[in-house]
Amino acid sequence: MSTVQQAPARQRASAQEAVDAHRSDDTGELFGITELCREFGITLRTIRFYEDKGLLSPRRINGTRVYTRRDRARLSLILRSKAIGAPLAEIKRYLDLYGTHGEGRVQQLKFVVDRTDAAIAELEQKRAHIEASLAELRVINATARRQLETK
Repeated sequence: MSTVQQAPARQRASAQEAVDAHRSDDTGELFGITELCREFGITLRTIRFYEDKGLLSPRRINGTRVYTRRDRARLSLILRSKAIGAPLAEIKRYLDLYGTHGEGRVQQLKFVVDRTDAAIAELEQKRAHIEASLAELRVINATARRQLETK
């Protein structure tokens, strides 16, 4: 498999791991804010911002924020969603659909299908526009090269 083909496969596997971890009820493993910042390459301010927006709700033990595996998975989903251009309000809506124990999973999946269908259609339209622009630029480039050769 070529490197180009391996990258999307790794991304799909990573996305699936994030989703699977989000479903996990294992709350025995706890993480500190600094640990999550290092792991995800983000700042303390970023995590606190997501908390302020209601995307994360860490526990507090003796005044210290502690995060469960579920919080960690939510953070991973937040960051992945931001990377593909989803606005925070949409990310919050998606996460809130899940519910306390996954009771909203069907609604969450429908939301994902609708959102990804729209995103795919938009990207395909952009790709078609880019391909048309490239074709036009190639014609212009070839014409200019021919004219230079005859001068």
